[in-house]
Parts: sequence; structure tokens; C-alpha cells
Amino acid sequence: MAILHIPDQKKEISDQSEIKSFLSNRGVLFDKWEASATFADDADQETILAAYNHVLKPYMESNGYQTADVISVNPNTPNLEMLKNKFLTEHIHTEDEVRFFVDGEGLFWFNMGEGNPVFCVICQKGDLLSVPANTKHWFDLGPKCFVKAIRIFIDQSGWVPHYTESGVDKPYNSLGLSA
Repeated sequence: MAILHIPDQKKEISDQSEIKSFLSNRGVLFDKWEASATFADDADQETILAAYNHVLKPYMESNGYQTADVISVNPNTPNLEMLKNKFLTEHIHTEDEVRFFVDGEGLFWFNMGEGNPVFCVICQKGDLLSVPANTKHWFDLGPKCFVKAIRIFIDQSGWVPHYTESGVDKPYNSLGLSA
């Protein structure tokens, strides 16, 4: 179950319809998919994709997505610190960043610009989030460093991060938020 944090307003929202509305008003898609399958830490990508093909394939076809893969991170992942830091700085992508959380959790931070507070969505098992292209955001693995997520792409080259170097992310990365 997702949780929305707005730290500067000391606000936390856990009502899923309120989160969906808040994000939708900012152009971010949030949805819930059934995530009933359980996988071993070493489950391969083909097994995970096959388990969710019944929802993944129609979603991809109706939205023009061409490919999907799986990212699986746990405390034993090699080069964990490098991986954690890679997306912990504010950046954009030239295409949507779509994630379906199969297990674990991850924190998507957003900087929607003037008039909007910086906010964070803690996504967990069953949450689908689509960050629109060119939206300023960053991703935090959180204190558990455990996530299994399906990543959905039009073209993986559009998913390369373009860092803003704004520094907006710095004060928020030390908050230690988790579900």
C-alpha cells in the first residue's frame, strides 16, 4: 500500500484514492495491480514477467510500450551502494518511467516546480507508478534496500537519466522515510 509524504507540510497520506487523485492532478499515473505471486530472491526475469503477463501485456499494448524487464535489489546485491546512489540525485528521462512493484518498496521523490511542494510516494507490492517524461524526480531504495519491480519501456535508451544538478534532492535524502 502506497504512502504519500509531503515533508515540508508535515503531511502523510495513506488513503489510496486520495493518493491517486493527488498524483493524477500532477500528471502522474498511480494504480493498484494484484500482486499475489511470491518469488525467491533469485527468481529470474522471465518467471516474474510470465506471472504478470495477464496485466502487463494489455497495459503495454494499450500504451505503446515495447519492452519490459525486472529489477531486483536486496541487501546482498553486488555494488549496492553504487546502485543506490545512481538515481538518488534529481533527474529526468525523455520517456515515461513506469514501475510495477512486485515486492519490496521504493521511494519516488518529485519536484514538480514552483507552487508545488516536494513530495515522496513510497511504493510497495502491487503499486504501479508512471512518472511522465521530463518530470523532475529521484528514486531512493530506502532503508530496507529491497525491491522487485517490473520496468516498462517504449525504448530503453529514453530511460537514461539526465541530471538537473539542482541540489533540491539533498535535504530530503536524509529523512529516512519508509513504510
